[in-house]
Amino acid sequence: MDNKDLQQSEYDQFRSFLEQQCGIVLGENKQYLVKSRLAPLMTRFDVKSLSELVSKTMGLHERQLRAAVVDAMTTNETLWFRDQYPFELLQSKLFPEFKELRRPLKIWSAASSSGQEPYSIAMSVAEFQAKKPGVLRMGAQIIGTDISNTMLDMCKNAEYDALALARGLSAERRKKFFNDSGNGMAQVNDTIKKQVSFRHLNLLDSYALMGKFDVIFCRNVLIYFAPEIKAKIIKQFAQALNPKGYLFLGASESMAGLSDEFDMVRCNPGIIYQKKL
Repeated sequence: MDNKDLQQSEYDQFRSFLEQQCGIVLGENKQYLVKSRLAPLMTRFDVKSLSELVSKTMGLHERQLRAAVVDAMTTNETLWFRDQYPFELLQSKLFPEFKELRRPLKIWSAASSSGQEPYSIAMSVAEFQAKKPGVLRMGAQIIGTDISNTMLDMCKNAEYDALALARGLSAERRKKFFNDSGNGMAQVNDTIKKQVSFRHLNLLDSYALMGKFDVIFCRNVLIYFAPEIKAKIIKQFAQALNPKGYLFLGASESMAGLSDEFDMVRCNPGIIYQKKL
């Protein structure tokens, strides 16, 4: 057997461990994903096989290794202004609805990955304020959370390479909201950066200390969770939203059968969920 292969029993144990740690459900035949994500950690942690790495990860005293493994397994691809319509809806529908607000609009990006989503939200706020001066006078307070400390470090640094910058970002927005830092890299400018703060959060934990929000983004994340975990997370989102607040899910995600605490609002295009009074 290749030193980067797992026996079925080891894979099954690891699947259970991952679901317990962060709620993510691996399919029965995703060994290739585990292999591609975890193989690079073998050298870093000086282990000779993937089997040994997985075994150590499930031990009680390997906190650093465990964090690195969860990091590797939960890091998702992302891009700027993903799917477009959520950011268009912010400007055309949601921001105008909150125009009488006498405090900052509170928005939570609940799986911020490497920062593209929360910074795209901040750019949408800036564009709206430029078009409608005097509306949203108090601006927005945007919080991004993620389970991966590696991703959170990237978010806070807010510097991206040419490949990341090419994914969903127009030349106009790059010029307006970024400062070139050489070698094809660019950093989000201070005006946008100061609107967004980041913190570590596992979506399986309590959100009580997060406070209340007007809008929550949790897109393309729930697809990885078992139905009972999805229902628990959505219930906690409902508790974290102000009355009539909005929840954005991914384009392929549905709340059907998971919650009765939201009204589905059909937009053109897209669907959003509004918390019932």
